[in-house]
Order: sequence, then structure tokens, then C-alpha cells
Amino acid sequence: MPLTTYWAEHAWLDSYVEPGVALDVQDGRIVAVRTGVGAPEPGAVALGGLTLPGLANTHSHAFHRALRGTVQVGSGTFWTWREVMYQVSSRLTPQTYHALARAVYAEMALAGITAVGEFHYLHHGPGGVPYADPNAMGEALIAAAADAGIRITLLDTAYLSSGFGKAPDAHQLRFSDRTADAWAERATLLKDSDQVRIGAAVHSVRAVPAAQLETVAAWASARQAPLHVHLSEQTAENDACRAAHGVTPTRLLADHGVLGPRTTGVHNTHLTDEDIALIGSTGTGTCMCPTTERDLADGIGPAAALQRAGSPLSLGSDSHAVIDLLEEARAMELNERLRTRTRGHWTAAALLRAATGDGHAALGWEEAGRLETGALADFTTVALDSVRTAGPVARLAAETAVFAATSADVRDTVVAGRHVVRSGTHTLVPDVASALAEAITGLRA
Repeated sequence: MPLTTYWAEHAWLDSYVEPGVALDVQDGRIVAVRTGVGAPEPGAVALGGLTLPGLANTHSHAFHRALRGTVQVGSGTFWTWREVMYQVSSRLTPQTYHALARAVYAEMALAGITAVGEFHYLHHGPGGVPYADPNAMGEALIAAAADAGIRITLLDTAYLSSGFGKAPDAHQLRFSDRTADAWAERATLLKDSDQVRIGAAVHSVRAVPAAQLETVAAWASARQAPLHVHLSEQTAENDACRAAHGVTPTRLLADHGVLGPRTTGVHNTHLTDEDIALIGSTGTGTCMCPTTERDLADGIGPAAALQRAGSPLSLGSDSHAVIDLLEEARAMELNERLRTRTRGHWTAAALLRAATGDGHAALGWEEAGRLETGALADFTTVALDSVRTAGPVARLAAETAVFAATSADVRDTVVAGRHVVRSGTHTLVPDVASALAEAITGLRA
């Protein structure tokens, strides 16, 4: 492929903002980063604003996007919200899931997201009957990401039971492979590609019997693949785990070989001091999803304590109450301010690393998430002249992006050197709002 040069008015180079940066791109990678380039060279693509490494959405359930608005009626808890989620999941087919996910992933690209970790557990047809292609739903998600122009790590999820010692209920039959061995046999059919990584997930300790946790962990270990798990999102899960096994979910996972540097715990909300030490000492990551955690009234997780203990932090939009990784980044800091009544737990640079490099690493894309020679050519540009971002001096552009900008300020997104979003318009899905409306309305029919 010919060399393409993108000229960034300002670029965030890991820890500082640099004006006038040329990014030379060839064969999907950055082949040179040149500073001190005061104006676009002939033929260069100009990116006005602050160019960042592409954002990594470490935790997504694409079909939850259809719940936006609907679940804001009335009151309740996570458990009442889950009943509405089950209703939506029951209506999806591989075709309708592709249409919905394509629109959702296009919305992510508009928000500067270049890679998504899809925590995928909707595997089978109605009643749990496998499709002719047992991975029809997963392949629909992979195709949707390709059509929307972003990378995907498909975290194929083991979901075997409805609770400790309980068979799947009627809603969960579509999720369940019945045994971890059957899950592994199906998941092995999925394959990596240039734009796709295949990882594994344990839905939760209540959804995978303790004796079968090691099967999932071993599958991921043999492939050096990411392994994710919903962990201590709800106090009810903690209580049930103690009643069944006499230990916390974190200890149960540790005892069965699930924790480790390729593993990411999602939420990690209701943890003991011992849990935090276990997660940190094993190098297990933490994915915080603040907009979902507050939407579902789950609580505020101990992100700062986890990071101090040694757990790398990443961010996800989870149920997609909103899709805005800049909001997730600032919410993590602002939540900690509310908890402690002090400010400044993370710098803007640290929050951007969680949203970029550390998120990509959690998804198995270690070569992404930074603007440097040899890295994947995945980056996004945030406007510095909108009503939210105008005014601050350029050297504070990172602080402006994290603490003032929203996804609406994303102007350009480039994935593998391809200009997927140009001047705020998706080049592959020109009318993302209509695509979302059509896909979601179709599920109500």
C-alpha cells in the first residue's frame, strides 16, 4: 500500500501534547512520527484538534444498546433491569444482531473507539437450539465490526448455569453450552484475523460452576488469549458465593487458576481488602464501566486501590447507556472524588492511558494504543474548538479532552490507516442514527 501522511495539529505522545506532528502510515502501521511539522505537507490529510491513540472499549454487550431509554422508566435494581434485557435478547437472530451491532460499532467509531471487546454470550437459537453454524451469532458480531471499520476482540463467554447449583432458566438457554467442554469445542471454531482477536470469558462465578472454571482458564492460557470475567458486580453474587463455597468470588477465581496478567475483571465493585490484594498481586486487570455502574445503581468500585495494588485499569461502556469513553475516563476520577472528597486521583494522561494503551492490552492488541513507530495506525482526533473545548491553551489539550469533551467532539477516526470517520461522518455507515433506529425498531416489531 502507498504511504499516507496524517498531519495532527496537536498529538498526545504518551504523556504530553506536541504541536505539529506528522504520522506516516503504511500497510496499516505507523512507520514514522515526525514532530515540528508546522503545517500539512502536500498530500497530507490534516487533522485539526488533538489526535489521540484510538480508544479501546474494553467491555461491550452490543445488544444492550437496544435498551437505551427503555430501561430509564420507573425504578428498580440490576435484577429488574435484567428482565428487560432478557426480553430483547429473545428477539435477536444472526441477521438482526448483525444489523444492530453494525450500527452500534459505527456509533463507537464516531466516538473515537477503534477496538471493542465484545463480551459475547448470546450463542444459540430459541430454546438453546444451536444454529447450523454454531457460531452464527459470534460471526455476525465479527462481520458487524468489519462493516463498521473497527477491530474486535470477541470474548466468547461461558454461561452454563443460572446460579450456584442451578440449571439455566428459560431466558438463559440461548446463552448456555451446558458444559465448559462443549463451550470450548464451539469456541475453538472461531479464528483470529488481522482485525479480529478471539478471547474467552467467564460470565460470572454464578454462571460457571467452580469445577469448570479451570477448563475456560486453560483454553485461554493455551492460546495466550485474553480472559475476562464479570466480578463482584453485585453484593448478592458475593453473598451467594460465600454461601455455596465459603469464599468470595475473587478467591474462588484465584483458587481455580482464573486470575493472572491476561485476565481482566469487569466491574470489581464490591471487593474485600484481600480481594484487592489478590487481583493486584496476580497482575489481573480491572475494567471499570462507570456509566453503566451508575445507571444500574451498582456502586463505585475501588479503582484507585486496585491500581495501587498492581491492577492495570481499562474502561468500557458495557450496557451502552451512553457510548463515550471520554465520559468513562472522567467518571472514574469524579467517582473517586465523590467517595474521598479529594481531587486529582489520576492525571489526564493516566486516564487516557486507561482508555487507550491499557485497554488495547486487555483486549490482546498490545501493538495498538500509542502514537509511535511500529504501532498499529489506529487514532482519533478530538476538536479543540467546540463549545465544550474552546478556550484552554493547547498544552492543556489532554485535560480539555478528558474533563470537558464528549464523543460529540470526535472529528476523525482512523483504523489500520483507513479513514473510517472523516469530519464527524462515518465513511462506511453514512447515517448511523438511522441505522440504529431501524435496527432497534425492528426488534420491537
